[in-house]
Amino acid sequence: MNSTIERLKKKAIDKHGINTADAKRLYAIGIAKPFLLMAHANEIREHFKGKRINLCGIINAKSGVCPENCRFCAQSAHYHTDAPIYPLVTAGEILEKARAARDAGLNYFSIVTSGTRISDDQEWQVIYRAIEGINDLGIRPCASLGLLDEETAKGLTRAGLFRYHHNLETARSFFDNICTTHDYEEDVKTLRTAKNVGLSVCSGGIIGLGENMMHRIELAMTLKEADADSIPINILNPIPGTPLENVSPLTPIEVLLTVALFRFILPARDIRLCGGKEKNLRQLLPLSIIAGCNSLMSGNYLTTLGRDTVHDIEMVRDLGLEPAEG
Repeated sequence: MNSTIERLKKKAIDKHGINTADAKRLYAIGIAKPFLLMAHANEIREHFKGKRINLCGIINAKSGVCPENCRFCAQSAHYHTDAPIYPLVTAGEILEKARAARDAGLNYFSIVTSGTRISDDQEWQVIYRAIEGINDLGIRPCASLGLLDEETAKGLTRAGLFRYHHNLETARSFFDNICTTHDYEEDVKTLRTAKNVGLSVCSGGIIGLGENMMHRIELAMTLKEADADSIPINILNPIPGTPLENVSPLTPIEVLLTVALFRFILPARDIRLCGGKEKNLRQLLPLSIIAGCNSLMSGNYLTTLGRDTVHDIEMVRDLGLEPAEG
């Protein structure tokens, strides 16, 4: 058992990843010996990422009335939830949040908007000004603005955007259980478009939607093929009023095994633990780093609360690691 993990750890480091059959074999071992698998994933993280942990923050810059029917989403117009509804905020409001994030110790800040895509020229001008201002603050600007075409992707590049975020959410084979208002390939195409114009790409998904570990492995392989640079892993926080409001939560160990497998499959990428981490991992949250993640979303999320960044920084330092700078 230990020799198999050692061999696959070496393969992950030497070959920059493992294949689907390897991942399935590791999962079977991890069920019996989860902390052994996590320890080896931690060694892969340290090999590629050292002792620095990235911290990012977001602003929910445009909220609600999204035409997509993603079954987990509080902002979908298809469901009745308590999520706030408001148009795009001003560039000044975005920069105020970005400045607070920088001062709290975060080194990435993302503008997030609801909806399939941004199509209003005035909204684009607000976003461009905000991107330029975030750069001036000395932190890296990111954005999650829905589907992209080449022209809008080039506009974001000219404005100084560092990274574009667009989640695939789940495996291709499970996607129709989660969303039917657009095709999975449209999401994959957005990742390709962002990559093709030179943007760093952030893409991952949500676990706990009713999928199983094989679906998660499939998602990780798709992200590897798409050459995503940053892989956010969210854990479902069931929202009243959505179709998934009564889904049973994943166990903390299942979440940690998922993180470990993603580290083996995507050894040199940023594995970023995001929404739902506090509620689902509870006292085991520090083990997410031991399991292989090297990045955390800190502060609040889109429509749910997180925790103060000071606690994330304290956790990182208590593990003998350091928050990354710049």
